[in-house]
Parts: sequence; C-alpha cells; structure tokens
Amino acid sequence: MRDKTVQRSINCEPSSVALGDKNIADIVITNHAKIRWADRVESQKTGFVDICDFLWNRLREGQVKSYYKNGEDVYVVEDDLVFVAEFADYHPSPEFEMTALHHSAPSASQPLHRMIIVTFLGRMSETIELRDLKSYYSWLRHSRRMTLIKNSRKRR
Repeated sequence: MRDKTVQRSINCEPSSVALGDKNIADIVITNHAKIRWADRVESQKTGFVDICDFLWNRLREGQVKSYYKNGEDVYVVEDDLVFVAEFADYHPSPEFEMTALHHSAPSASQPLHRMIIVTFLGRMSETIELRDLKSYYSWLRHSRRMTLIKNSRKRR
C-alpha cells in the first residue's frame, strides 16, 4: 500500500510553518508511521487525517522541536512524543500557486518542504529509553548482535 498524502482544499489559505530552517507546506504519513502511531501513541484517532491534523496543530503552536541540537531527523512534540521525519522539496500545484497570490505566502527565496513522517518512536513519558536515543540505539544494536551470535551457535 502506498503512503498517504492528505490534500488540503484549494480554498484553504496556503500556509507554511517554519520548523528550524525548513518551511513545511505538506505532511506525508508513511504506512509504517501510521502503524506505529496506532501501536505507540493513540488507539482511537488513527487515520491519516487525524495524524496530520495533530501534527499541523502542534507545528502551528510551535510545539515541535528538534530532538538533537544540530539534527534534522528526530523531532519531539510537546516535549514527549518522539518521531523521525525526512524532508523533500515541495512544489505546489498550479491551483495552489494561483490562490497563493491572494494570500500571504512565503517568498520565492524561502523554498517549501514536504515533511515525510517515517515513524513514531513513542512517548518519553511511557518509554524512558527515548530520553537518550544514542545510548538506546547502541544498546539495541548490541542486543541484536548478541541474539544473532546466539542463534548462529544454535545452528552449528
């Protein structure tokens, strides 16, 4: 199944929200992120539209921040929810550009970006390990390596 992009109405005021040095004009939720959302974040509102609405509201309120000081791939919402995102250039449709002429839109010198949500890692309040991702991933790699070594010994 393909990843889902939620299209906004052409009548909506075109907008972008600054996140670090990026101007977010669109959000794409991968299927993997949708599954992780249902498993780790919310069990009631699990649709693509629900997740996008949540993220747009938090972006507009300035509640999304980078997890690392210099990093661009891991973000925290409300100092609790951790997610991984990638960015791609965003080129709006001609209809969107026509409506942008009537509303305040970013200047041409500020390129627009599409935020692609790769996965939701969970809430720091529920999973303490998320407070220090570097040591968590180091431990995870080590435990997987040990499991692989153990399993290879069993096969011999």
